[in-house]
Amino acid sequence: MVLVYHIIMKQMVDKPVKTRRNTPTFLIVRRIIDNYVAAHSKNMAFATFFMVLSAALTAGFAMIIQPVIDDVLTSGDLERVWLLGGAILAIFVLRGFSTYQHTIIMNKIGQTIVGKIQSDLFSRFLDLDLKFFHDNPSGQLISRVVNDVNVMRAAVTDGITGIAKNLLTLVFLVGVMFYQDWLLSVLVFLIFPFTALFVAWVGRRLRKMSGRIQEDMAKLSDMLSQVFQGIRLVKAYGMEDHERARTGAAISKVRDLVIKSVRVNNLSTPVNETLVGIVVFGIIIYGGYKVAAHESTAGELLSFITAFSMSYEPMKRLAKLYSSFQMGLGAADRVFEMMDTTPNIKEVENAKEAVYTKPDISFEAVEFEYDGAEKKALNGVSFTMFGGTVTALVGPSGSGKTTIMNMIPRFFDPTAGRILIDKDDIRSLSIQSLRQNMALVSQDITIFDDTVWANIGYGRKGAYQDEIIKAAIAAEADEFIRRLPHGYDTRLGEEGLKLSGGQRQRIAIARAILRNAPILLLDEATSALDNEAERAIQASLAELQKGRTTLVIAHRLSTVQNADQILVMENGKIVERGGHQSLLERGAVYARIHGAGLRA
Repeated sequence: MVLVYHIIMKQMVDKPVKTRRNTPTFLIVRRIIDNYVAAHSKNMAFATFFMVLSAALTAGFAMIIQPVIDDVLTSGDLERVWLLGGAILAIFVLRGFSTYQHTIIMNKIGQTIVGKIQSDLFSRFLDLDLKFFHDNPSGQLISRVVNDVNVMRAAVTDGITGIAKNLLTLVFLVGVMFYQDWLLSVLVFLIFPFTALFVAWVGRRLRKMSGRIQEDMAKLSDMLSQVFQGIRLVKAYGMEDHERARTGAAISKVRDLVIKSVRVNNLSTPVNETLVGIVVFGIIIYGGYKVAAHESTAGELLSFITAFSMSYEPMKRLAKLYSSFQMGLGAADRVFEMMDTTPNIKEVENAKEAVYTKPDISFEAVEFEYDGAEKKALNGVSFTMFGGTVTALVGPSGSGKTTIMNMIPRFFDPTAGRILIDKDDIRSLSIQSLRQNMALVSQDITIFDDTVWANIGYGRKGAYQDEIIKAAIAAEADEFIRRLPHGYDTRLGEEGLKLSGGQRQRIAIARAILRNAPILLLDEATSALDNEAERAIQASLAELQKGRTTLVIAHRLSTVQNADQILVMENGKIVERGGHQSLLERGAVYARIHGAGLRA
């Protein structure tokens, strides 16, 4: 395997991967070997033993052809028939066993490596912040985990198993050829540099095409994801034909690229067959004259031809494996590019563990600007949410309300200013412990395709069923849950499609109730409820808010009238603050919104 490693590294060095990162191939290969292959060194040693044995037995068969022809068939030495026949039988039995063993072991290693890469990639995605997910559509990320890694899967499993085995077999068979006739072997191999150059050219073409194919596959995956998620809108507006045409064009583009890659990949077949035909022609002419001149025996010539013909197969497979390997490395660079992405939200060394009961939360001259935005989302925002009180944010869309809420759990960090929880800068806290102190109900409700138990229980790991039921009762959800086909065991479908908007929202509120965190973040928590359902659940929310530091965003002013303080926002600034009655008496922005009967 060390020999194989050095051969691959020598062939690959200084040949850059044609992707956005332009990573040299030898670095990708070394990373795969150092980070993933090295952990399986013991099993690889066993597999290598069986590969060497299988390759040696293949060469042994080519060697044994000579005595079979010269001593048995030509000289008539029948005493050696059983011995040589038994030897050939033993070679085939042992070679079959060895091939089976190394194939199973190496495929297990290869599949384990690729599975580990998939897990590492998904884990890296989970570590990244919201900005990354805003910049990269979910369909494209799924394509990286599934499509790109599947291309790697073929390259790693076939590469590890095939390249080593075929190289070893080729080395042993070439040894037999040189043993039988070194001059003829030299003449034969003079033609193979041309094959190697052609294979290298094919590999470079495939590397470029692999990146394009994976990029277009990612776009197709993202397109399909968006269509499926928006299927109600597609049908409501009669856009089925439009989506068929749009998606069909993307599918055709991928299809054409794949067909082109197959065409390029198989260009080596007619070239190799032609070159081999020339070689075989030369061997027969040259060898035939030597046998006729009694300078060689028929057995030696046939043994040489057998070794060459058997070496032709591993040479063909190596050419194919090289092409597959090139495509796999193109996908690998895309995967490693994602793995090397670092989050913008980083945790400091020796971060403090956050443990709070009724924490004060303060914004001090906080500013924030989204990438590419023309103006700041927040501009010098300062306020304090005192422990155990309710603070409400109101204002027109785009005024910065949701940005403020997203900053408390560090989904984003301020570009200026700071945020304190009980005098601790939240950037000094452990991110995980910070978020464990919070419960969030967003207007963008996430419902998993799982049971009601699992969806509510997501609020607190290890919650008991009676605790989940109590949370559902408090959220006014227990009644409709029990009417579901299987009650709490009912799977809710992707994005909770089996539920109404109000039901989904009550599941989310039950999840927050179960969380029982000292900081409560409610972003349009009752937006999907009708007036009657909202009134029923407001009592539960009021009970939940007791003793907790609560931030509420609401478009219905009726839901925030009892807040301890109301912050009115416009253009990323707080323009008014106070209680409901005092803001009305002021007769400014809040009073205007209230008087117009508009949603804030």
